[in-house]
Amino acid sequence: HRRFDYRPKPDPYCQARYTFCPTGSAIPVMKEEDVIEVYRLQTPVWEFKYGDLLGHLKIMHDAVGFKSSLTGKNYTMEWYELFQLGNCTFPHLRPGMNAPFWCNQGAACFYEGIDDAHWKENGTLVLVTTISGTMFNEMAKWVKYDNETGIYYETWKVQASPDNRSTVWFDSYECSKFIQRTYQKLADLGAVFRKIQTNYTSIILFSGEPVYLGNETSIFGSLGNKTLAGAIRDFYYPFKPHRTVGEFFVDLLKIIDRVILNGQFYLFYNLEYWFLPMKYPYLKIIYEEVPLPVGSKTSFDV
Repeated sequence: HRRFDYRPKPDPYCQARYTFCPTGSAIPVMKEEDVIEVYRLQTPVWEFKYGDLLGHLKIMHDAVGFKSSLTGKNYTMEWYELFQLGNCTFPHLRPGMNAPFWCNQGAACFYEGIDDAHWKENGTLVLVTTISGTMFNEMAKWVKYDNETGIYYETWKVQASPDNRSTVWFDSYECSKFIQRTYQKLADLGAVFRKIQTNYTSIILFSGEPVYLGNETSIFGSLGNKTLAGAIRDFYYPFKPHRTVGEFFVDLLKIIDRVILNGQFYLFYNLEYWFLPMKYPYLKIIYEEVPLPVGSKTSFDV
């Protein structure tokens, strides 16, 4: 996943149904001698609206919590889409614009408090390690860098087969990856994690070797490939928001025909387009274990 020099200002066209990080605040500077508990937080996606519905499919959202022993204050930190998941996964086909239009930024959100009921009722709230105030402050510097340079959400992980050792063509870049990077940073700073099992959701597409197609200019520009541009727009059209149930099922049949029966998928990744020759089982949602990390530095007791 590519790093960028800066985060572009979101286009006003991109609108979220739910405000991104509504109670967000700056990450505080902790006193060096503080002892801070670190919590693993996980809950079904959209739990606040649908309860445990998506939890049955193991579609989970991840975050990390902190508790200061000096102040007693709790904090939550997470990373998610600025304009909801659908906008990050598929583009808009705007009138008068040849190229698909993406609202696919993701970002970190930090705020005071941990909503215990939200995380505990259908998910997880468990202590994973304890760190010093110094380690927390170093982590905060890293979060700023990570947030300013890793700016685009990517829903899909793409690999060659369901075999765990198969080639990964593209990795996802979403909430769980941010939490895993945060844990690794803390481990590198000296945090020692408890021996507990940690699982994360991955939505995987299965594909033969991807074919590079080009970027927005080379495909959709004045000297672009009109045939390819039309094929990409046609592919994305059935994924648009639907006004009626009937319209949804008509477009669902088009998606099944294109992706499964004809084995075609167009992926937008790092601002470039790729063709995926899809193959069985086409798509799978897995809840896989990713162990808590071991640091690269000598650990110390806080």
